[in-house]
Amino acid sequence: MTIASYARASDTGKKRRRNEDSYVVAPPLFAVADGMGGAQAGEVASKLAAAALKETHPDGASGPETVIALIQEANRRVYERAASDPATSGMGTTITVALVDGSEVTIGHVGDSRAYVVRGDELEQLTEDHSLVNELLKSGKLSREEAETHPQRSVITRAVGTDPDVDVDAFTVTAGEGDVFLLCSDGLTDMVADADILDVVEKHRDDLDRVTKALVSAANRGGGEDNITVIAFSIAADSDDTVRMDTPVDEDTLERIPLPTVDTMVVPPEEVEEVFVEPGSPEAEAVARPQPISPAARIRLVLTMLALLGVAAVLLVWGLVR
Repeated sequence: MTIASYARASDTGKKRRRNEDSYVVAPPLFAVADGMGGAQAGEVASKLAAAALKETHPDGASGPETVIALIQEANRRVYERAASDPATSGMGTTITVALVDGSEVTIGHVGDSRAYVVRGDELEQLTEDHSLVNELLKSGKLSREEAETHPQRSVITRAVGTDPDVDVDAFTVTAGEGDVFLLCSDGLTDMVADADILDVVEKHRDDLDRVTKALVSAANRGGGEDNITVIAFSIAADSDDTVRMDTPVDEDTLERIPLPTVDTMVVPPEEVEEVFVEPGSPEAEAVARPQPISPAARIRLVLTMLALLGVAAVLLVWGLVR
């Protein structure tokens, strides 16, 4: 499996003056961070966390341990900045990460941003919100309908950067061909129901850029009360049979590409009959006299020349590639 396509969209929304969301789109690494804090501290926290992911992700590394280490490094950077700069004291950020390795997608999560997967015609929420409302919902103190309108639904119980260490949820999902993964801040999920998110993905499944933009528009139509960030990426099966001409081709690959062949008849020297023609004889005059070329012969001659030119062109290209 491989990443087939990806897209992202982010918007301030209708009620906020600044966009405190940050994101990472650096395949195979994707992430959304929703900052919190007074003044511009939320924006600082989310940007520090996003930068930590991009700067410290080791090439080729994957799995839950890698994702946890990345988020812990983001936590360290945000916490140290908040501790050393009074203007950013108490700041923090949510973070939801997806790291793709073939058919394995590792999710890392802190806060109430979310990861979803659309598989077939179903939408599944992969992450669990670290929020006060979700805790009340799980304990049975709130109904789902009450949770959707609760005044403290944005209060989170876990964040990156508020403590020296952070508890990270990390797990791996096996992806299938055609799966679409979504990472988003709560500016989307507070405004757009899961069923409506699924409708948008199904409508524009082949154009993820339209998916992300349509989801942001839907959140703004729903009120746009917070910053809105959406990342989408899809999974496709690997194809080993196609050689892309816009990528380097090594010699082993080139040797597997069949070259066109032309049948050539070679006559051994011992089978060539010598014929003597006496000068001035009728046979000599017939040989010397230009002979008309029949239409069939003309066609054969043209085809032979085209074949030879084709062989020469193939050999020239093959020589240049080597």
